[in-house]
Amino acid sequence: MKLTVYSCLIIACFIINNVQAQSAAKPDEKTSAFLNFFQSDYSKGKLDGKFENMQHYYADDIRLMTEFQKTVIGKDNVLHYHKAFAARFEVKSYTREQLEILDLGPRVVEFGFFTLNTIVKSTSKELQLKGKYITIWKRENGKLSLVTEGWNYNHQVDSGDQLRFTDVLVVDIALQAHSPINTNISFELAALNRLAEATISEHDAKIWAQFYADDAIVFTQGHSIQKGRKAIDEYYEQHVKEMPVFEKLDIRNDRIDEAGEYIIEYASHIAIIRNGDFSGVFTGKDLAIWRREKNGSLKIFRHIGMYD
Repeated sequence: MKLTVYSCLIIACFIINNVQAQSAAKPDEKTSAFLNFFQSDYSKGKLDGKFENMQHYYADDIRLMTEFQKTVIGKDNVLHYHKAFAARFEVKSYTREQLEILDLGPRVVEFGFFTLNTIVKSTSKELQLKGKYITIWKRENGKLSLVTEGWNYNHQVDSGDQLRFTDVLVVDIALQAHSPINTNISFELAALNRLAEATISEHDAKIWAQFYADDAIVFTQGHSIQKGRKAIDEYYEQHVKEMPVFEKLDIRNDRIDEAGEYIIEYASHIAIIRNGDFSGVFTGKDLAIWRREKNGSLKIFRHIGMYD
């Protein structure tokens, strides 16, 4: 396995270009106002359970990536998800707090926090969920369309099955065809993902943390955010101590969007694990925004993951 890690490092470094990192631009007033309108309409849709009026925001191939649910793709299927949620839950309150907006040119990315207070209609049980969200917008001809929405939670959710809707059409991305390795970027990411497989399987916190830029933010599952080098180093140092044994780990991507010096990677994984007498096969999905650093290396700038 050490040879595999070393080989992947050689491959990843071999194709690095000497490109200067650039800061993501702040959105202009028009973009900020548009996103604020969306926030208002989205919160209203959550409260009244009516998302039909949201479809004009969606791209035809919109992708919904949520905790406990496999990926939902397409306008009609995303609307079906929201209808299924409204049928099962009565939302008492829903708030969003914007953390940042990154204007990457062809893509605009928003991150933030949410709090959802709801009641399970069938049991009258109250449920409070707190977490982080991401929205990714495609800019074409001056118009923004929502291409991706995802979220995860800051805490353990005991009622996860309640947040899974079996009648909603989903795509098991981890089992689908993945991006061909036919460009420098796809080759570089494939090498980094192979290194990640070995690093995670070996519970190597020091190498894992090196995937991230010094000013990265990781929207970790079951926790709040990890912001900056110190927090990320400390998180992975502790996280690897809690991890199971990986008998097999496969990390790949099915979509790569280039936006200047930033690369948005849609990734998924299959993990075969054991922990004492327990064993199982699990899948999940990730969104990583990579940035080319001043020294030419490719580092994760923002990252959020969701288990299926």
